[in-house]
Order: sequence, then structure tokens, then C-alpha cells
Amino acid sequence: MNWYLKAFKQYADFSGRARRKEYWMFFLFNMLFTYGTVILSLLLDVPALMFLAVIYVFASLIPGIAVGVRRMHDIGKSGWYILIPYYNLYLVCCDSQFEDNEYGPNPKKTEDATLQKV
Repeated sequence: MNWYLKAFKQYADFSGRARRKEYWMFFLFNMLFTYGTVILSLLLDVPALMFLAVIYVFASLIPGIAVGVRRMHDIGKSGWYILIPYYNLYLVCCDSQFEDNEYGPNPKKTEDATLQKV
């Protein structure tokens, strides 16, 4: 859940890098909330829940694009690669570049160093 909230805290931050875990946790919780709300709306026949789902989808659109662009940066690609249909699915599954790249330091390496100090 912290990874999901981290993506919303960096609402429109298209710079930097995002680990696979951050990207996929955002994707997972985003889909769970969206589909859960839609299914609940259909089962209970409450149109207000469907309206809530639509509002949420629009509210999470920019953070979703931003975390996708940061994920592309993590593997050393431009954020525009997110627009290529099947290739971007392959790229989001790839491991990050271990060394620093032009988009910033490796988040895995900086997180591991922080954990070792503790």
C-alpha cells in the first residue's frame, strides 16, 4: 500500500525512477479499487458508486502515467516508450539498470544502502 500512496504523492512527477515493485503495486491497487467499485455498483445497483469509480479513474490517470514514465526511466528508456503497445509491457517487466543512469540514481541501490545502515 505504501508504494501505491508513493505514486499519488508524486502525482505529476515525471522525473526520476520507479522500481518494478512501485509500478506493479500501483497497478494492482488501482485495478482492485476500480473493478471492486464497479462490480459493487452493479451488484448493489447504486449508480453513485459507478460515478465514484469514474471520478477515481480520472483522478488516477496522471499518477498512472507518471509512474509508467518513471518506470521507463528506471530501465534507461525515454518516457515516450510507454506509448508503444506491446513493447512497453515487456519493458515494465524488465529489471532496472543497476547503475545510475541519466534519469537518476538506482532506487534499489539507494534503498538497499539505507536498509544496511539501519
